[in-house]
Amino acid sequence: MYSLRSETTDDHWEVEALYDTCFAPGRTALSSYRLRDGAPPVVGLSHVAVDASGLIGGAIRYWPVQVGSVQALLLGPVAVHPTHQGEGLGGLLIEGSLEQAVHLGWERVMLVGDAPYYARFGFMPLQAVVMPPPTNPERVLGRALISGAWDAVAGDVRPVAH
Repeated sequence: MYSLRSETTDDHWEVEALYDTCFAPGRTALSSYRLRDGAPPVVGLSHVAVDASGLIGGAIRYWPVQVGSVQALLLGPVAVHPTHQGEGLGGLLIEGSLEQAVHLGWERVMLVGDAPYYARFGFMPLQAVVMPPPTNPERVLGRALISGAWDAVAGDVRPVAH
Protein backbone atom coordinates (compact mmCIF):
# COMPACT_ATOMS: atom_id res chain seq x y z
CA MET A 1 0.00 0.00 0.00
CA TYR A 2 1.28 3.44 -0.94
CA SER A 3 0.40 6.89 0.30
CA LEU A 4 1.15 10.31 -1.15
CA ARG A 5 3.04 12.99 0.66
CA SER A 6 4.73 16.20 -0.37
CA GLU A 7 8.29 15.86 -1.59
CA THR A 8 10.79 17.31 0.87
CA THR A 9 14.33 18.54 0.39
CA ASP A 10 15.50 15.31 2.04
CA ASP A 11 13.85 13.36 -0.82
CA HIS A 12 15.68 15.23 -3.59
CA TRP A 13 18.46 12.78 -4.36
CA GLU A 14 16.27 9.69 -4.01
CA VAL A 15 13.76 11.25 -6.43
CA GLU A 16 16.55 12.21 -8.84
CA ALA A 17 17.83 8.61 -8.72
CA LEU A 18 14.30 7.38 -9.48
CA TYR A 19 14.09 9.70 -12.50
CA ASP A 20 17.50 8.47 -13.68
CA THR A 21 16.27 4.87 -13.36
CA CYS A 22 13.03 5.53 -15.27
CA PHE A 23 14.28 7.85 -18.00
CA ALA A 24 17.23 7.96 -20.33
CA PRO A 25 20.44 9.48 -18.97
CA GLY A 26 19.97 12.44 -21.33
CA ARG A 27 16.59 13.38 -19.86
CA THR A 28 17.81 16.81 -18.78
CA ALA A 29 18.59 17.67 -22.41
CA LEU A 30 14.87 17.66 -23.29
CA SER A 31 13.28 21.00 -24.16
CA SER A 32 10.90 20.75 -21.19
CA TYR A 33 13.92 20.91 -18.88
CA ARG A 34 14.84 24.33 -20.32
CA LEU A 35 11.53 25.57 -18.93
CA ARG A 36 12.54 24.27 -15.49
CA ASP A 37 16.09 25.65 -15.38
CA GLY A 38 16.60 27.78 -12.32
CA ALA A 39 13.00 27.43 -11.13
CA PRO A 40 11.96 25.44 -8.09
CA PRO A 41 9.04 23.01 -8.43
CA VAL A 42 5.65 24.41 -7.40
CA VAL A 43 5.34 24.19 -3.63
CA GLY A 44 2.67 21.76 -2.49
CA LEU A 45 2.37 19.89 -5.79
CA SER A 46 5.53 17.83 -5.99
CA HIS A 47 4.66 14.51 -4.38
CA VAL A 48 6.17 11.13 -3.70
CA ALA A 49 4.40 7.80 -3.29
CA VAL A 50 5.85 5.99 -0.29
CA ASP A 51 5.26 2.50 1.04
CA ALA A 52 4.76 1.59 4.69
CA SER A 53 8.53 1.50 5.26
CA GLY A 54 9.00 4.97 3.76
CA LEU A 55 10.58 3.84 0.47
CA ILE A 56 9.75 6.01 -2.53
CA GLY A 57 8.05 4.08 -5.33
CA GLY A 58 7.02 7.06 -7.46
CA ALA A 59 7.34 10.82 -7.80
CA ILE A 60 5.74 13.74 -9.63
CA ARG A 61 6.77 17.37 -9.98
CA TYR A 62 5.14 20.52 -11.39
CA TRP A 63 6.63 23.76 -12.66
CA PRO A 64 5.07 27.14 -13.39
CA VAL A 65 5.09 28.20 -17.04
CA GLN A 66 3.64 31.02 -19.10
CA VAL A 67 1.52 30.14 -22.16
CA GLY A 68 0.71 33.23 -24.15
CA SER A 69 -0.74 35.59 -21.54
CA VAL A 70 -1.71 33.01 -18.91
CA GLN A 71 0.07 30.86 -16.36
CA ALA A 72 -0.15 27.08 -16.35
CA LEU A 73 1.36 24.14 -14.58
CA LEU A 74 3.87 21.99 -16.45
CA LEU A 75 3.49 18.44 -15.15
CA GLY A 76 6.59 16.35 -15.19
CA PRO A 77 8.39 14.36 -14.74
CA VAL A 78 6.20 11.65 -13.27
CA ALA A 79 7.90 8.34 -12.62
CA VAL A 80 7.13 5.01 -11.03
CA HIS A 81 9.93 2.61 -10.13
CA PRO A 82 10.00 -0.28 -12.66
CA THR A 83 9.30 -2.83 -9.92
CA HIS A 84 6.02 -1.04 -9.11
CA GLN A 85 4.73 -0.18 -12.57
CA GLY A 86 1.24 -1.44 -13.28
CA GLU A 87 0.14 -1.00 -9.65
CA GLY A 88 -1.69 2.29 -10.20
CA LEU A 89 0.97 4.55 -8.66
CA GLY A 90 1.11 6.79 -11.75
CA GLY A 91 -2.62 7.42 -11.52
CA LEU A 92 -2.41 7.98 -7.77
CA LEU A 93 0.33 10.56 -8.27
CA ILE A 94 -1.41 12.34 -11.15
CA GLU A 95 -4.93 12.46 -9.72
CA GLY A 96 -3.81 13.19 -6.16
CA SER A 97 -1.58 16.07 -7.18
CA LEU A 98 -4.15 17.53 -9.60
CA GLU A 99 -6.74 17.57 -6.82
CA GLN A 100 -4.25 19.57 -4.78
CA ALA A 101 -3.62 21.90 -7.74
CA VAL A 102 -7.32 22.75 -7.85
CA HIS A 103 -7.28 23.51 -4.10
CA LEU A 104 -4.29 25.80 -4.65
CA GLY A 105 -6.16 27.77 -7.32
CA TRP A 106 -4.49 26.53 -10.50
CA GLU A 107 -6.70 26.56 -13.57
CA ARG A 108 -4.79 24.58 -16.19
CA VAL A 109 -2.05 21.99 -16.49
CA MET A 110 -0.03 20.81 -19.46
CA LEU A 111 2.60 18.20 -20.23
CA VAL A 112 4.55 16.58 -23.01
CA GLY A 113 3.64 12.91 -23.15
CA ASP A 114 1.89 9.93 -24.64
CA ALA A 115 -1.69 10.94 -25.55
CA PRO A 116 -3.25 7.45 -25.15
CA TYR A 117 -1.85 7.14 -21.60
CA TYR A 118 -2.74 10.65 -20.42
CA ALA A 119 -6.20 10.71 -22.05
CA ARG A 120 -7.47 8.53 -19.18
CA PHE A 121 -6.69 11.47 -16.87
CA GLY A 122 -8.53 14.00 -19.03
CA PHE A 123 -5.57 15.34 -21.02
CA MET A 124 -6.21 16.38 -24.62
CA PRO A 125 -3.98 17.77 -27.40
CA LEU A 126 -3.28 21.50 -27.19
CA GLN A 127 -3.28 22.54 -30.85
CA ALA A 128 -2.37 26.21 -30.29
CA VAL A 129 0.26 25.76 -27.57
CA VAL A 130 3.85 25.64 -28.78
CA MET A 131 6.62 24.01 -26.74
CA PRO A 132 10.25 24.90 -27.45
CA PRO A 133 11.78 22.71 -30.18
CA PRO A 134 12.42 19.92 -30.71
CA THR A 135 9.06 18.90 -29.21
CA ASN A 136 6.59 16.81 -31.21
CA PRO A 137 3.42 18.98 -31.22
CA GLU A 138 1.22 15.87 -31.01
CA ARG A 139 2.65 15.18 -27.54
CA VAL A 140 1.70 18.60 -26.12
CA LEU A 141 -1.34 17.87 -23.94
CA GLY A 142 -3.43 19.82 -21.47
CA ARG A 143 -6.20 19.45 -18.93
CA ALA A 144 -8.48 22.20 -17.73
CA LEU A 145 -8.77 22.18 -13.95
CA ILE A 146 -11.74 24.54 -14.22
CA SER A 147 -14.16 24.49 -17.11
CA GLY A 148 -12.91 26.37 -20.17
CA ALA A 149 -9.45 27.10 -18.76
CA TRP A 150 -7.72 26.23 -22.07
CA ASP A 151 -10.32 27.96 -24.29
CA ALA A 152 -8.62 30.50 -26.56
CA VAL A 153 -5.22 29.96 -24.91
CA ALA A 154 -2.51 30.05 -27.54
CA GLY A 155 1.15 30.84 -27.83
CA ASP A 156 4.63 29.80 -26.92
CA VAL A 157 5.38 28.13 -23.60
CA ARG A 158 7.95 30.14 -21.64
CA PRO A 159 9.44 29.90 -18.17
CA VAL A 160 7.88 32.13 -15.54
CA ALA A 161 10.23 34.96 -14.60
CA HIS A 162 11.34 34.82 -10.98
